[in-house]
Amino acid sequence: MGESMEVDTPAASTSTPPPEPVQPASAEDEEEEDCSDLADLLDSISDATAAAKIPILTSILNEPQNRYGSTAAALKERAVYALARAYCEDNSHDEVVTLLTGETCAPFFANITKAKTAKVVRAVLDSVCALAPEELDMQAQICQNIIAWCRAEKRSFLRQRVEAKMASVLFQQDKYGEALTLVDRLLVELKKLDDKQLLVEVHLVESKIHHGLRGMAKSKAALTASRTSANAIYVAPSLQSQIDMMSGVLHCEEGDYDTAHSYFLEAFEQLDQLDDREKAVPCLKYMMLCKILDGLNKALGISAATGVAGIRSDHKNEADISGMITGKRGVKYAGRNVDAMSSIAAAASKRSLKEYEAVLTEYSHELQDDLLIKHHLSTLQEQLLESNLIRIIEPYSCVEIEHVASLIDMPLPVVEKKLSQMILDGKFHGILDQGKGQLIVYEEADQDQAMEKGLKVIENMDKVVTSLFGRSQALRSMMV
Repeated sequence: MGESMEVDTPAASTSTPPPEPVQPASAEDEEEEDCSDLADLLDSISDATAAAKIPILTSILNEPQNRYGSTAAALKERAVYALARAYCEDNSHDEVVTLLTGETCAPFFANITKAKTAKVVRAVLDSVCALAPEELDMQAQICQNIIAWCRAEKRSFLRQRVEAKMASVLFQQDKYGEALTLVDRLLVELKKLDDKQLLVEVHLVESKIHHGLRGMAKSKAALTASRTSANAIYVAPSLQSQIDMMSGVLHCEEGDYDTAHSYFLEAFEQLDQLDDREKAVPCLKYMMLCKILDGLNKALGISAATGVAGIRSDHKNEADISGMITGKRGVKYAGRNVDAMSSIAAAASKRSLKEYEAVLTEYSHELQDDLLIKHHLSTLQEQLLESNLIRIIEPYSCVEIEHVASLIDMPLPVVEKKLSQMILDGKFHGILDQGKGQLIVYEEADQDQAMEKGLKVIENMDKVVTSLFGRSQALRSMMV
C-alpha cells in the first residue's frame, strides 16, 4: 500500500527522464504492435523444461530494441516472474540471488516507475520464498542484496519492507539476536512514518522472536502493539490469522488451553477459507494439542482430588479429538501431521508412557520441529511420568525403587531423580532410603484443625500487640 507514496529523491542512475517511446502516443502504439514476438516467446516456454526456459526469458528481458511501452513492460514483468520460478525449479540458487539486483533486470527497472519496481521486487521475493521455503540462506542473501540496492537507489519504503522480510527469515534461522536488532531499528523508523500496515507485521515478528527467546511478557506486549495498529486499518485475512495464531500460542504457554483453542480455531477457519494448507495444518495441530493438554490436566486434577492420580481416563477428551480428525476438515488435512497428533492423543488417554515415547520416535520430524509442540510435549511427558509413578506406588507403604523402575521400564537413576523431585514438590509424602534402595510412602495425614486455629489466634494477637505498641509510642511522643 505504501509503495504508491514513494517520493524519495531519485539516485543519479534514475534521474534521467522516462524513455522516449512512452511520450509520443503514435510511437507507443507502434511499439505495442511490435510486441507480438515477445508474446510468442513467452507462450513458447509453456511446455519447456526449467533449464530451457532460462535463456528464452533472459533474451526477452535483454532484447535489443529496448521496448518499454505498456504492453512490453507487462510482458517483461511476466518474464521476470517466470524467470524467478525457472531458477527455483532448476535449483539455480546463485542466479536467484543476483536476479533482481544484477544486470538481467537492471534495464527493466530503470525504465519503469518506482511503485512498479517495488511491486515486482516484492512479488518475486514472495514467490522465491514460497517455491524454496527451506532455502533460508538463499532468502537471507536475496534480502541483503535488495536492501543494499535500495540504499544505493534511496528507496526507503521498499527497503523497510524487505528488512521486515529479512527479520522474519532470521527468526526462522533461529538467529534471534540479529533479528531483534533489525526489528528494533526498523520500528524506530516506522513509528516516525506511522506506517500502520508495516507496524502490524513488524510487531508480530517481534512477538515471535521474544517467544523464541522465552520472554513471554515482551512477546505479549509486542502482540498487543500489533493488535493496536491493526485496529486502525484493514488487515488482510492471512495476516489476521497470524495474529490470532500468535495469541493462541501465548495463551497456550500460560496454560489457558480453552482460550488458546478458540484463537487457533479462528485462525484455522480463516486459513481454511483461503485454502492455505501450509499454514492451516500447523494450526490444526495446535488445536489438537490444546485439547490433549486440557483433557489430561482435567483428568489428572480429578484423580488427584480423589487420591487416584493417573488412573482415570477422560473419555470426553478422546471423543473431541476423534471428532476433529474424522470431521470434514480433518479429512481434508489428513496426513502424517494429523496422524502424529492423534497417536499422541491415544497414548495420553491410555497414560502409556512407553507408547508415548514410541510415537515421539516415529513422528520425530512432525513433533520435534515445531517450537510450541516440542515444548508442550516435553511437559506432557513429565505429567505422564508422574501419573504413572503415582499409580505404581499407590498400593505400597514401602517399595524398592528398582521394582518401580522395572514396572515403568525406565533407568533406575531417572526414576530415583523423578521420585525425589516429586517428594520435594509435594506430589506425595515420603522419603527415599538410598541405603536400602527403598521408597517409604507416608499416609496423607488430616490437618490438625486445633493447631491451625491456634496459629491463627497467635497471628491475630501479634497484630493487636503491634497496633497497641504503635499507639503507646504516639502517646509518649505527644506527652514529651
